[in-house]
Amino acid sequence: MRIAVIGAGVAGLATAKVLMQAGHDVQVFDKSPDVGGVWSRTRRYPGLTTQSPKAQYALSDLPMPRDYPEWPTGTQVQAYLATYAAEFGIAGALRLSTEVTSARPGADGTWTVETRDSKGGTVQWDFDRLVIANGVFCEPVVPSYPGVEEFTAAGGRLCAGTEFHDAEDARGKHVLVVGYGKSACDVTVPISAVAASTDVIARQLLWKIPRKVGKVLNFKMLLMTRLGEALFRYARLRGIEKFLHGPGNGLRRRMVNSIGSVSVGQFGLKRLGLVPHGTMEDIVRGAIGLATEGFFEGVADGTIVVRRDRTVVRLLAAGGRPSAELSDGTTLPADLVVCATGFTQGVPFLPADVQEQLLDERGNFMLYRQILPVGIPGLYFNGYNSSFFSPLNAEMAAVWIAADLAGAVPLPDVMTMRQAVVDQLAFMDAATDGHHCRGTKIIPFSMHNVDEVLSDVGVDIKARTRAAHWLNPVAPAAYRGITAAVLARLDPKRGPTDSGPAPASDAQAPRVH
Repeated sequence: MRIAVIGAGVAGLATAKVLMQAGHDVQVFDKSPDVGGVWSRTRRYPGLTTQSPKAQYALSDLPMPRDYPEWPTGTQVQAYLATYAAEFGIAGALRLSTEVTSARPGADGTWTVETRDSKGGTVQWDFDRLVIANGVFCEPVVPSYPGVEEFTAAGGRLCAGTEFHDAEDARGKHVLVVGYGKSACDVTVPISAVAASTDVIARQLLWKIPRKVGKVLNFKMLLMTRLGEALFRYARLRGIEKFLHGPGNGLRRRMVNSIGSVSVGQFGLKRLGLVPHGTMEDIVRGAIGLATEGFFEGVADGTIVVRRDRTVVRLLAAGGRPSAELSDGTTLPADLVVCATGFTQGVPFLPADVQEQLLDERGNFMLYRQILPVGIPGLYFNGYNSSFFSPLNAEMAAVWIAADLAGAVPLPDVMTMRQAVVDQLAFMDAATDGHHCRGTKIIPFSMHNVDEVLSDVGVDIKARTRAAHWLNPVAPAAYRGITAAVLARLDPKRGPTDSGPAPASDAQAPRVH
């Protein structure tokens, strides 16, 4: 088939690679001039690193370079993804600096896609199928503050974190960073090294996990294992989860909240006045926050000031200089306001009637397995499963798409799928207190999603490897044989190494049900 993929980030590249290996003619569109999505040079902010360690953020069949640090920088991740595109022959399918302005459904699941290049030239394309992988963190949200015109007229600058690319722009200035998530803390550290003052305006404090708990144990040994995921109650309990959320619930709670106790002591949060409300278990109701190196040290030495439980209520010019008024009445000088206040998920290129079918009444994406919009023929999504292991989730979703294109996924009827989506959204509402990015974030249930997707296509990694992941960090490399196994079953003439540069090792070979 001739297939369009919108987005050249991790999910788009993984989708293109798998579908090309399945024999499809793929075109990948992205309005950025380079691959990478959130890692593109057009969106990188100073201090950007991965949250997951490099082994857990890698795609299954291409490890990150050995000389990369444990938490690679944004520049390094983008270079890795460019290498991935070259390694698997995706580069020729890329249409970069090309924005999709419209995607309209036709007969029998076909789609007409209209694009605009960087010079304004437009092209219309016809495809048999469409995969949307434009990312759930592609459009930043910047609050609409009263007084912004007065503020900018006085020389102030208001921008999203993804629009702030050079720490030197903060040199000698009074800077406010709005937010307390990972991106807010990441960008704060390099800003504080050059700014006249750096204030973090935090509406709500989040728990921050040390990269090394107790300065010794890599956090991946605790939360990036199957046991770590099992500490949080999933919709359908299985195996040891029934014990952990039954007779062993007290032990489970102590295990989770002990990490919070370590964080309080290790970072000196009581002394800094930065102990979050609630318990570490509440992490599932918001977002995991990996502590940024140098952030709490900056708070301790006074180069960073965190104003907790406050918001910016308006921007203004006070005494002729740009300033910001906070919810407690404080007015701060603010030459630069960087907003790390989240993202909106949208598909503006789809017709209104398609969006009505795609979204529920609250704007949540109605996606079966986070992939298939029920009742919209020929359309798939990938990357709408943001997780601790986003590349692995995206890669396994791409395998699912390839299998479904071949008619090899035993889908339930439409009503059953729709009810499954409704039930999953209701569960995530309760589990995350509604913080699931309109149904596109599956944290902390990353591996449950992988398991469900692979169950649909009838494959899995070897039982002993899977068992090892209960106490050791999940290794995406263990899944490198999955694509080859599925494609070989779809096309028995396909050789075992047709899906990548090297065959899976015995330890990584998948089981076919």
